[in-house]
This record gives sequence, C-alpha cells and structure tokens, in this order.
Amino acid sequence: MAIDFAAFNSIVHHVTNVRKPVLLRGRHGIGKSTVVYQFADKIGRQVVERRASQMTEGDLVGLPIVEGNSTRFNPPDWFKTACDEPVILFLDEVDRATLEVRQGIFELTDSRKLNGHTLHPETLVFAAVNGGEHGEQYQVGEMDPAELDRWTVFDLEPSVEDWLTWAKDSNISKEVWDFINTNRQHIEHTGDFEPNKVYPSRRSWERLNGCLSNADLLQESSGALFNLTAAFVGFEAAVAFNDFIANYDRQVTVEDILDKGDFSKVESFTINDHTAMIEKFDASGVFKEELVQDKIDNLARYFISLPSEVAMKLWSVMGADGTQLNNTIRLHQSDVDGSSVSDYLVKILGGDES
Repeated sequence: MAIDFAAFNSIVHHVTNVRKPVLLRGRHGIGKSTVVYQFADKIGRQVVERRASQMTEGDLVGLPIVEGNSTRFNPPDWFKTACDEPVILFLDEVDRATLEVRQGIFELTDSRKLNGHTLHPETLVFAAVNGGEHGEQYQVGEMDPAELDRWTVFDLEPSVEDWLTWAKDSNISKEVWDFINTNRQHIEHTGDFEPNKVYPSRRSWERLNGCLSNADLLQESSGALFNLTAAFVGFEAAVAFNDFIANYDRQVTVEDILDKGDFSKVESFTINDHTAMIEKFDASGVFKEELVQDKIDNLARYFISLPSEVAMKLWSVMGADGTQLNNTIRLHQSDVDGSSVSDYLVKILGGDES
C-alpha cells in the first residue's frame, strides 16, 4: 500500500528511533531524495549520499591492505564518515546496482557492518529505488524476498498537496505553482511510458522553473517558452502551460481580492475555481499576518459570495495556522454591504443557504 509524504513523515521516526534501515520505493522524480534531505534537516544530520548504480564492489568495500600475514580492507572515505560520525547514509538507485554491490549492501543492512567496519551507533541508513509496483516500467533488478526483509519498505505515492506544500518554501514561481494547482493532471505522468517520449514529473517541473525564472520567460506566452517547456515536461504539458501563461492576466490573485476588492472575474467562478483560489490564499501565507480593516472587509465580501462547501474551506484555512486568530474573529464580526458573515455562517451550519 502506497502512502503520501505527510503519512511517511508522521511515522518514519518510529523506524529510525530503533536504527532500522529505510527503503523508499516509488516512481522517478516524485521527490524521494528530497524526503531524505528534509528528514535530515529536521533531526540535524548530515547526509552522506552515494549512487549505488555507479559503484563497483571496490567502491563499496574499500581497498585491501596487507599487514604482516593478513589482509584488511581500508573503508572508502564516505563509509568511514558513516562509521565515525552520526550521519544519514543514503544509498540511491540500489536496484540499479550490480549484484556484487547489492550483496555488500545486504550485509550492511543486516548487521550494520561492512568488511569488519561498523556504522556509528547513531548513523541511519536510507535507500531509494524505482521498483515495487512500478518496477516493470524501469530497467532495474528485482529485489528478492531475503533482500527486502532487511529493509523497512515504504511505497511512496505523494499527493499534489505534498508538492504544493514543498513549493511554498522553495523558489518555485507563482506562475508554475498556480499552473500545477489548477492543472493537477499535468504534475506527472502516472500511466505507462512510451519509449523515448518526454513526460512531466515533479522533478522536471522544478528544473523547468529554475530555467524559466533565470531566462525571464514567464511574462508572456511565446515560442521560446513553449519549446523550452516541452524539452523539460513534454508536448502535452507544454501546450497547457503555454496557454495558461497566455491567459495568466485573467487569473485572479490574492491581491485582486484583498487589496483591490475586485470581484469581476470571481462572479463566473466554478466551485473548482473557488477551491483553487482558497489554496492560493493558503499558499500566500497572508493569514499569518494581521490584516488591515479594508482587507477584512474585502475578504468578508468574498466569503459571503462563496458556496457553503468552499466558504467553510476558507474558514478552515484561516484558522489552521493559529497565529492570527484575530483575523478569523474580525471576519466573523464583519458586516459589509448589508450582509453579515455571522448570519451567513449560521445559515451554512443550519443547512439553509437561501
């Protein structure tokens, strides 16, 4: 059973607290490596990363040294670090490694030792593969039951919200964030892959974002924008993204509602449009600061215009942070244009929206 990143983050510490190795399985480009680095930041550990697919047996076990009548193996520098210091040892692409390397990793996960050298007691072992239920899509080696039995296996299937939440704290442009938020089917390809065809992934959107931001190509639709986007995320996603940018000036922003009180475009919104708008509010972090009265008034006008299901979603978003409850209180007390927010809430909770 696959779980999203939020579920993984809520339970992984139970595994690492007892020093058991963690194996992350999932499609390419979903952010498996990012999850490892985020966990390392959370617990204050350095990540020592090695791509198992690029390692030889010597890269793993080290080089032999003759001492008198015996031979010992000098560990490579990265493994010595993992033995001397409490780090996260992250082995990526294990299912693309040679059989000899995987047999060495087998010993490491089984006994926390490799050729007589023992990991630091606080060192944690993570690995990532593309296998599992998605293995047939990739040219990777299958992990047999005895091999898997040494790992704590998590099959990851992140939600779009996982990516959007991550993007809030990263340097993802508002144009790319808004596009993914309103065109979620284009965040990644989940079906079968045709040979030699470019498909979108969470990683490719991040890479595209960096390229477009550096080239200053997000201001308007253009041939250059389309061709560059297609190179990163494929033709279908590029068509949709180029069209989105061409019509971006017709998109409604948080500032349009709170600062300008401009509801002209909102009048034709569907429930999905309103839901996307509320997610923009959430992503902007605007509710973490105390709003001036004009913004509260404009927010009240928008709130009263919402269908009940999305009105309560907005109410929940405002209260989720907890740092500025005064915004929620003042919205509740608002009366604008002859309408009362508190009266509308009573109607919603009573099941009467007439």
